[in-house]
Amino acid sequence: MFSNYLIGLREGLEASLVVCILIAYLVKTGNKDRLGPLWLGVGLAAALSLAFGAGLEFGTSELTFQAQEAIGGSLSIISVGLVTWMVFWMKRTARHLKSELQGKLDAALAMGTGALVTTAFLAVGREGLETSLFVWRSVHAAGDGAGPLIGVLLGIGTAIVLGWLFYRGALRINLAKFFKWTGGMLVVVAAGVLAYGVHDLQEADFLPGLNSRAFDVTGAVPPDSWYGTLLKGTFNFQPDPTVLQLCVWALYLVPVLALFLYSAKSPAPGKTPVGAGR
Repeated sequence: MFSNYLIGLREGLEASLVVCILIAYLVKTGNKDRLGPLWLGVGLAAALSLAFGAGLEFGTSELTFQAQEAIGGSLSIISVGLVTWMVFWMKRTARHLKSELQGKLDAALAMGTGALVTTAFLAVGREGLETSLFVWRSVHAAGDGAGPLIGVLLGIGTAIVLGWLFYRGALRINLAKFFKWTGGMLVVVAAGVLAYGVHDLQEADFLPGLNSRAFDVTGAVPPDSWYGTLLKGTFNFQPDPTVLQLCVWALYLVPVLALFLYSAKSPAPGKTPVGAGR
């Protein structure tokens, strides 16, 4: 549940910051009357993200087991690729995010209402689609039950509250450090999702080695125990992974996490890039 809360918080906060920047800029430049089109774009982006998530969930429910595993495994790999790109992109561009969005908003204001709706839609929609895909795979990887989904919703809810507090100027945190630590934890979560996706492809007979176990500690860490559930929900831990799963997990986690932490040492902005507050 914690890993899914982290995903909802991290991804939701990115979207909240984007919305805060757009709203604050319109208000400060005397374009408060243009908030309607902006909220329309945000609403359309949210609706698209929800529809995409629903399509993933219900669109695969009638497929055969092998087809479900093949699609699920493929989407796991795609979602890990997207979240990895997003983590590095956010760390690299956070310091320029405000000026970049404001420049796009200036151009949209000059072009008219339709351009403003489109700008808000694209700015939020990209975050939403990435979040929907990664959340869908992470929730499935964490197992059945409402816990993972509740964790995601709580994370998104927290992000919305934080975004509102940023906008009101009531909260200041070091976003550079926030995105550094949450980004590192997301890389760990992504490694688990990737390993889960490989297992799906093995069950679909797309990859070999389904019965070649790297180790089996099921006796020491029963999947239905509280600590087994905690490890699976937090790190997507599997007590009996295949050799291929373990290799892919290590080959992704070690270099990507090392590169992320090394690049995170570069100079970064000290405070929030939002500049929120009226």
